Amino acid sequence: MSDKILVYQKPTCSKCRATLALLKSSGKEFDAVNYYEVPLTVERLRELIGKLGLPVRDVLRSDEPLARDLGLAGRQLSDDELIRIMVENPDLIQRPIVVRGDEAVLCRPPENVKKFL
Repeated sequence: MSDKILVYQKPTCSKCRATLALLKSSGKEFDAVNYYEVPLTVERLRELIGKLGLPVRDVLRSDEPLARDLGLAGRQLSDDELIRIMVENPDLIQRPIVVRGDEAVLCRPPENVKKFL
C-alpha cells in the first residue's frame, strides 16, 4: 500500500475538519483535496467508490435537501446515472473520503481514518 494519504473533503464540513485534525495530530503526511475547487470527474468518483467497496447509493447523501428535491430516493437510477448526478452536485457525495493506495474509507465517523494510521 502506498504511504500517500489523500483526503477528498469540503472545508466547511465538520466531519472533514475532524478527520483532518486526526491526521494532523498523527504526524502522517497527507494531501487534502477540496472537491468543490477541484471537481471530481465521473471516472475519478467511480474509482473512489470502487476503492471504498460500497454500493453507489451508500455514497449518496440521500438526506440532503437537493436529493429530496431531485426525488433520488424514489427513482430507479443506474450507478452511472447516480455518479453523474453526484459529480454535477458535489453536496450529494458522502464525505470525507480518505484514500491510501488501493483502499479508501468513508470517514463517517472521522475515527475511521485510523485504519490508515
